[in-house]
Amino acid sequence: MRETITQPRDKSAMNANPLLQAWNTPHQLPPFDQVQAEHFEPAFDVLFAEHLAEIDQLAELNEPASFENTAAAFDRSGLRLERAQLLLDNLTSSETSPELQEVERRMASKLAEHRSRIYMHAGFFARLDAIHAQRDNLSLNEEQGRLLDLIHRDFVRAGAKLQGPARQRYAEVVSKLAELTTAFGQNVLADESEYTLQLAENDLAGLPPFLLDAARAAAEARKLPGWAITLSRSSIVPFLTFSQRRDLREQAWRAWTGRGEHPERDNRPLAKQILALRVEQAKLLGYASFADYAIANRMAGAPAAVHALMDQVWEPAKARFEAEKVLLREEAAKLGEPADIQPWDWFYLAEKVRIARYALDDAEIKPYFGLENMIKAMFDVAGRLFGLSFSERHDLKLYHPDVRAWDVSREGKVIALFLGDNYARQSKRGGAWMHVYRWQSRNGGETLPIVVNNNNFAKAGHGQTLLSFDDVRTLFHEFGHGLHGMLSNVEYRLLASPNSPWDYVELPSQLMENWALVPEVLEKHARHAETGAAIPAELVAKIKAARHFNQGFETVRYAASTLIDLALHERDDAEGIDIAAFETAERERLGVPPAAGMNHRPPHFGHIFSDDAYAAGYYVYMWAEVLEAEAFAAFEEAGDPFDPELADKLYRYIYSAGDAREQRAAFRAFRGRDPQAEAMLKSRGLR
Repeated sequence: MRETITQPRDKSAMNANPLLQAWNTPHQLPPFDQVQAEHFEPAFDVLFAEHLAEIDQLAELNEPASFENTAAAFDRSGLRLERAQLLLDNLTSSETSPELQEVERRMASKLAEHRSRIYMHAGFFARLDAIHAQRDNLSLNEEQGRLLDLIHRDFVRAGAKLQGPARQRYAEVVSKLAELTTAFGQNVLADESEYTLQLAENDLAGLPPFLLDAARAAAEARKLPGWAITLSRSSIVPFLTFSQRRDLREQAWRAWTGRGEHPERDNRPLAKQILALRVEQAKLLGYASFADYAIANRMAGAPAAVHALMDQVWEPAKARFEAEKVLLREEAAKLGEPADIQPWDWFYLAEKVRIARYALDDAEIKPYFGLENMIKAMFDVAGRLFGLSFSERHDLKLYHPDVRAWDVSREGKVIALFLGDNYARQSKRGGAWMHVYRWQSRNGGETLPIVVNNNNFAKAGHGQTLLSFDDVRTLFHEFGHGLHGMLSNVEYRLLASPNSPWDYVELPSQLMENWALVPEVLEKHARHAETGAAIPAELVAKIKAARHFNQGFETVRYAASTLIDLALHERDDAEGIDIAAFETAERERLGVPPAAGMNHRPPHFGHIFSDDAYAAGYYVYMWAEVLEAEAFAAFEEAGDPFDPELADKLYRYIYSAGDAREQRAAFRAFRGRDPQAEAMLKSRGLR
């Protein structure tokens, strides 16, 4: 017997709830100006019941189970619930408030419990299991077969085959995990949004104009005097790079790396509980560890494949790091800086070495990379590769004044709505990410995707917002994810791009970064903010020549985080783990250089502890980098970064295919061979 869900009593309030109404807006964009935090919980009560009734109805059909009335029908179910959940997900990440955070906390376990009710629905699973057993005799095309396999696998991984106490316990574990991971993410957001390093006139030595402008704007936004450095990467990294005040660099670095350890919201106990529950979750499904469970659903297949990749990287990265450290020590001696280089010294000294060895100054680069011009550049690339055009909409009511919207057209037809949310603010979590408000689909009618890219660039107080080249890569990276969503061209919503294995989904994003350095793109769009002059060819040459510089440092930081993520999730018992002690011991075992540190320490490692998407999966960036290096090499071999034949194959096999094609076969169809790591290792200067 299924659980009874009580309907709300106030029908007039329900009739007025915008989350339960038709959205008669362009592209059925959420009515942001009407939705309030208090609308979500009562709407979810209705939508949970509605979705469960849909699944009950499918389970109780009198006709025999078929692909259409089971798998395809499941793909069409729960759409009103999904649109409300996607809206909540996006708002709590991009424009949150104390009221929304409270809703997020209260709803986390309820959403997980509802998902368990759906994916443990015995009646529906019996029909699904029956047709899955007959799948070889159903004359399904590849996409239909993949949808059936995906849904069946998701049900099994959600505990559908468990019985008795194990079934109940699995649902409890999933619910508790949702609650804990939500709390973890909110703690990090609180640390990031509350911290500011206030600067006075005598604290500004070495800071370039673009950073002073952004710091002044950040202070004004917080109603503070002087200048303010925040924990946004576009604020903190430039400060560590340019500030001559070693004491302030240390203070900023400790705040940045100490996120998640605030005494009032310490994430280490939460991480311990999350790990213990994940071990239990994996064992209930018959896996030795959570890493085995998580990676089984990705391209790598097993932890051993990930270790095989990382083994090719770790020792060469450390060796390169030590060679870089020698150069930094020489520079430190010239500057009168201590020879014992600390993590808060590295960015500063590395910039000095980069200027000395490559005559490349980040402050010289940034005037050529205005945000507006770089948006035009990425749209230009999308137009030349995929025939896309972008028409800005000024008539839409969006969730924040900084957000912009474009209709995206291909072959004369609008195929998507694209939102760009590029600036850091206190109501927005750190980092950069792509999300959707609606997935593309043709199952039950043509549905256009609504895609949003989020960045956290420091907004200029006056004039153009200028980007470092690292920021430009981030912009193109997220746009690659965005294109994956906008170009999706599949029948079924659950297979829409980027609903793909997590170590494949980073391929379209990392691949797009390559076009940020294509000479003809730079010549056209990288224009000086004051003079309008094109970026000099010699400056582009310097950027390219310096690409391998500091790669030891960057690779060690990434790989250390990856290996510690794996080590945490390969444990078969996490009950007694001390997160801080484990991190220290593992860093010593691996030989992580103290001056390098890690991209993310466990207390603020939102990738792996704010949800489970990247848990035991931070490796996916490097896995996809192997694919990306091979893919762009095809354009280099063709001698044309916009080769029409390759661009068409890129669209058909990578960007539009979603999960409708098996990824290894799709990549092979594009590249003509299986990927090898050699191109990636060369691109990082490790070969």
